[in-house]
Formats: sequence, C-alpha cells, structure tokens
Amino acid sequence: MLFAFLRLKDLIPMNLIIPMAGQGKRMRPHTLMTPKPLIPVGGKPIVQRLVEDIAAMCDEPINEIGFIIGDFGDAVEAELLDIASSLGAKGKIYYQDVALGTGHAIYCAEPSLSGPVIVAFADTLFRADFKIDSTQDGTIWVKQIEDPSQFGVVKVNEVGAITDFVEKPKDFVSDLAIIGIYFFKDGDHLKRELKYLMDNNVVKGGEYQLTDALENMKQQGVVFRPGTVDHWMDCGNKNATVDTNKMVLEFEKDLNMVSASAKIENSVLIQPVQVSDGVIIENSVVGPYVSIGKETVIKNTRVSNSIVRSHSSINNATIENSLIGMHTTIDLNALDLSMGDYSTMN
Repeated sequence: MLFAFLRLKDLIPMNLIIPMAGQGKRMRPHTLMTPKPLIPVGGKPIVQRLVEDIAAMCDEPINEIGFIIGDFGDAVEAELLDIASSLGAKGKIYYQDVALGTGHAIYCAEPSLSGPVIVAFADTLFRADFKIDSTQDGTIWVKQIEDPSQFGVVKVNEVGAITDFVEKPKDFVSDLAIIGIYFFKDGDHLKRELKYLMDNNVVKGGEYQLTDALENMKQQGVVFRPGTVDHWMDCGNKNATVDTNKMVLEFEKDLNMVSASAKIENSVLIQPVQVSDGVIIENSVVGPYVSIGKETVIKNTRVSNSIVRSHSSINNATIENSLIGMHTTIDLNALDLSMGDYSTMN
C-alpha cells in the first residue's frame, strides 16, 4: 500500500519540488552525518518513500525532481540524483544556504517552478487516497489535529474552498493543519508570488512564508481546495521516527521484507520486521516493528520497536523504542537508546 495516492489526469509532465535543507536539530545526533530525509524508515530513506509514492500514482511522468538541500556533500547529492533517475526523472540539486522560511526554500528551485508542480516537504510520510482534479487551480493537503498551534492551518468555506491561511495561530482559528504537500496547476504563478515576497521583504518572524504567497494567489482569484489524509506520520525526532517506522511496517506487513541474503540462526523474528541485505542474526529475538540496515550483526539480543541502521553490531543487549546509528557497537544490557553514527557502548 502507498502512503501517497495522487492521480493526475490530462496533465503535461510535471515537476516535483522537495525542500529538505533543514538541519534536523531535533533528530541529533542522527542528523550530524545524515540529513533527516535520508534517515530510513521501513528500510527506505524518508525522501525516497515520498517521491516513489507520488511518482507511482501519476498518470503522467514526472519531468524533474528538484531537491533543495544544504551543504550535504557529494555522496548525498549523488544518492538524491539516483532516486530521481530510478523514477525516470531528471534530478536537480538546489541549495538553500540560509534558512529563511518555507517560501524562500521553494524559490531556491526557481528554474523548476514552471507548469504543473507538486511541492512536498520531506518531513513526514502520510497515507491517503489522493485524487487531483486537473481542472482545479490547486490542492493543499491537511489533517485535522487536536493542537494546531505549531502548524500552518487553513479555513474552509461552505463550498469547500480555502478562505484563509494562518501560520502557527496563537488563538484557535482552525484544526486543519497543512501537512506540507501541495499541487499547483500553474507553477509560474507561484514563482511570481514568491519573488514578490522577497522583492518586497514580506516576512513573518524573519522568514518568507509560503502561506503569504498562497494568500496573494487566492486574492488574485486562484481557488485552493483541501485534500485530506488518513494518517500523517511525523519524523521530526527520535520517538516520532520510531513510531513512524512501526506504522510503515504495519502497513507493509503482508510484503516479504526479509532479505534472502540475511543469515538468521537460532533466532525468532516476530513480524512485522524488515531485514536488509547481509544482516546476521544469531541467538536473538527480533521484533515486532524492527528495521535493520544492511551488514548489521545482532547476537544474543532482544530488540523490538526500533530502527537499527547499517554496519552496526549489537551483542548481549535488550533494546526497545530505539534508533541506533550506522557503524555503532553495543555490548551491554540497554533499553531505549538514541545513539548516533560511529558510537560504541560496552
């Protein structure tokens, strides 16, 4: 099952914009060496899941995928370009050197803001049945939540059109939080409005907000309608990412997620479990809701509800609700860990 279901009819090939330049401070130490959108859930990087699910349900091909990043290094850029290439799209790398807001981030991909455009922020995964009506000007996906004060929200009128955009309201105005997925029939119009914000220094909290550009477009007659999701899965911090991994594995539990090259001896796998290539599991109980990265070795261990990344070694441990980084060594009895890459605990 897919987390995003977008069905686009009678559209020319479109561009997909993925802003992902944030430093991921709430995910440290895991983001010291790996950008947050490349942290794996269910065995795949967050951003790869996002673009694959969008592309798979588009009737028309995606022409370009523009990744807006910080100084992530050549290896990360190559990985992102490979993701785009695997979908038959041209990958482009854009840079946001200074964090100046959502509007500024999108405008960093200015050459790709043309024709029909999907903008998808690589912070979350979601599960929904999305259908885009190509006659509509645009769609903004939302989720009804209990506390919308930390999100941009929308208000909707009686005919289902969005009437207001409010960024992080202190007082309640709506419980429909914008999840960070947008469709624009006219990407060039969006580009003009983002440029207007920067040319005229229209800022809130020192940042250029996408919602201000959306408001300007609405005032000019563009009609935005809300799309809804069944599940909105956060990857903003360690606990949220582990919970999202659990949900992903539950959604995909009918698939075979254990690599044929994994060596499992005198051990029990309690499904759902995802096991990558070259993993060795001996004298252990693994699962439920565990993802294990490639070439990791687990011995004499009980691990559940956790993500263990690649090339790690775990021995004589009890681990639950944990996110273990790459090239990490653990040899002791532990519980509920958040360990970064290249760490050792014994």
